[in-house]
Parts: sequence; C-alpha cells; structure tokens
Amino acid sequence: MRMVDVISRKRDGLEHTPEEIAYIVQGIVDGSIPDYQLAAWCMAVYFQGMTPREARDMAVRMAATGDQVDLSPLPGVKIDKHSTGGVGDKTSLVVAPLVAAAGIPVCKMSGRGLGHTGGTIDKLESIPGFRTELTLDELFAQVKKIGVGLVGQTGNLVPADKRLYALRDVTGTVASIPLIATSIMSKKLAGGADGFVLDVKVGDGAFLKTKEEAEKLAELMVAIGKNADRKTVAVLSNMDQPLGKAVGNALEVREAIATLRGEGPADLEELSLVLGAQMLVLAGAEKEVAVAKAKLQALLDSGDGLRAFGRWIEGQGGDPRIVDDPERLPLAAHVVGVKSPRSGYVAKWATETLGLISMRLGAGRARKEDPIDHSVGLVIEKKLGDWVEAGEEIAKVYARTAAEAENGAAEVLAAVQLAPTPPPKKPLVIGYII
Repeated sequence: MRMVDVISRKRDGLEHTPEEIAYIVQGIVDGSIPDYQLAAWCMAVYFQGMTPREARDMAVRMAATGDQVDLSPLPGVKIDKHSTGGVGDKTSLVVAPLVAAAGIPVCKMSGRGLGHTGGTIDKLESIPGFRTELTLDELFAQVKKIGVGLVGQTGNLVPADKRLYALRDVTGTVASIPLIATSIMSKKLAGGADGFVLDVKVGDGAFLKTKEEAEKLAELMVAIGKNADRKTVAVLSNMDQPLGKAVGNALEVREAIATLRGEGPADLEELSLVLGAQMLVLAGAEKEVAVAKAKLQALLDSGDGLRAFGRWIEGQGGDPRIVDDPERLPLAAHVVGVKSPRSGYVAKWATETLGLISMRLGAGRARKEDPIDHSVGLVIEKKLGDWVEAGEEIAKVYARTAAEAENGAAEVLAAVQLAPTPPPKKPLVIGYII
C-alpha cells in the first residue's frame, strides 16, 4: 500500500477501506508517513469528508495507539459527559456530584483549557489541595467509595491524535468536521466509558458558530459512538453568551457551589439538569428524561448534590470547607466594576472575546505550557435581553494588577452591544441528536 494512492482515493471522494485506515493510523504513530503526505490527506478529508464507518474505524484505531482505560472493575454502567468547549462552561462541576448522588458512578478523564475555553481540570485545581493526578487504582477506589472521581488525561492517551492535531493546526484543517469528531471520540473511547453524553456548543463563544456545523459534528460523533457499541447522545446548547455569569477558574467553582445550593444562575442549573438527566437515562437508572431530570432536581433541592461535591473534593485531597465557605477559594486582589455609559437592552455579547479577555488576565493559556492564575477572571452581570441603566454595572473584572483590571474593563465594555429593543430570545437547548 502506498500513501499517495490512499491520498488520491480520498481526493476523488472514495471511501477508505478499514485496511487503509489502519495503514494511515500506523503511519501516524510510527512516523512512516511523512508530514507532507499527512497534510495532503488532511486537506483531502477537509474537502471530501468521511463516512460514519470511516470515522468509527479512525477513532477506534487511534484510541488503540496509547493507553486505554478499563472501567470494568467499577460497578454499574459508566457514562461520560463531554463538552466541545465554551465560555464559562462549568457544568461538569455540577453534573458530576448530582449524578453520583443519584447512584450512578462518575469516573472521568478531563482536559485543560486552551484559548478562549476553560478546562475542568484547571477549575478543580483552584480548590486548595485538590489533586488531579491519581493512579487508576486510587481513582477506582475513590469512585467505589464516594461515587465520583475525575483526573487529567494521561500523557499517552491517543498519541496518534497529538501528532495529527499538531499537523492540522499548521495546515488549515483544524475545522474539518470528521477530524474534529475522530479526535474527540478517540479520546472518549480510550477513556473506557460505556456511553457518552456530548454537549455540542453552538454560537459566538463556541468553536462551531452555526447550528448546521454543530449538527454535522454531533451527528458524526453520535454515529462513531454507536458504531463502536457505546450508548451516545448529543445535546446542542447555546453559547452566544457565557454559561452562567462567571468566567475564570475559582470564580466558576464559586458559581458551581452556588448552583448546587440552588442559588446559581438559571441557565447553568437548567443545562446541568438536562445533561445529567441524559446520563441517568443512558445508564439505565431511569427510562424517561423528564423523570430523570426531576430526580436530579430533587437531589439539588435536598442538598445531596452539594454534599456529594464536598465528598468529592475531600476524596481528592482538596479542602471541603470551601463548600460552606467559598471565600477560601483564591480571589484576585484587584476588582473593577464595568459600568454602562448608556441605557439599553443587552443585544449581543462578543462571547469568544470575553473568553480571550479572561485568558489574557491569566485565567487561561494561549499555549499548552502557559501557567494560569486561578484567582482572575470575569463575572458578567447582565445576560442577553436584560435592561441596563446608564451607569449600571454590567460586569466585574478580577485581575492581578490595577492596570490589568482597568484594561480588562475597557475590553469588556467594547464586547457588549446595547440596543433600544431586546434581541430575539434563543433557547438554551437547541436540539438533540439521538
């Protein structure tokens, strides 16, 4: 088999055989296929796409190139939740303890933030003492004892994807739907869960800006999961504004705690219940989504979800006192309120810009090796459609220095548009791919 022939087949819109997929993945791993040929193949896929069968074969083969987690020692059906990334998306911090409180084990590998999106691992590490590096034995023991555990991805998880992504990043093929789908799902498959609930973000603060793009990605990821014998469902959710109000690691943990107390933003609570309900149904704990959602609502109202969060923190070495006293979380020294110069309805937030402002304050990283500051970020006080009076505070900026705070406030002000009439109301949950 020659790579030039494989490239030509995809260039001409033909479907790869399983043997060709195996050849490509092996060549990625052992370096036998040079970068210029892989780049040509990526561009051919960008224009010609992949069938669900091709994508499944690619994801399964890539998952097998590194560590694969065997979750069979844990009881019950294990369901993972994945988000394609957004601004202020801290649903895992709410969903995981609620689902665990419902009796479904949550054993999850999660990533760090990059660019304008935040990572769950970074958020958890803002909790004093919280350990995100556990051995599998430690992780399994914790999940068996308290029902929930989350760790960072291992360094040898899907090494084929690392090389392929680095190449896509410099060849203009990052936006290829099939390559995004196989990248995400290869890591999900390697994580060992029995099923997946995929939160596919749509809008200004998401990687995918249109519903059409998001539907294509969701459909392909669901097909990959099901074709690999995993229960899979996708939820399309709106990311035209930050989820909740907080953007930044410790600030988002505070908001997750408030939500588990029943005092959080309505959109964060709603999406967390929607995603958690899908997890319960896939796990077989409930047959109907509405019943599952009501069950999680009861666990939230009773405080059982909050208590599960405290046990989770303590189990991984963190300070569980933050549940009752969030002031123990780090908070930036300089806080500046952003005041509106005029009255009007909030018509638009440049949501991706808000994520980048938070990143530049130190809450995120432009490169994987960049350090982050857990104490900084933004709190967006006004949601789309809210009325704002002239001089009213629309946001707060938490920064390391006064100069950074003032600069961030000016950037936030430039990221909002006010109008004399409210914008059309969009649903938080746009649709489902089942």
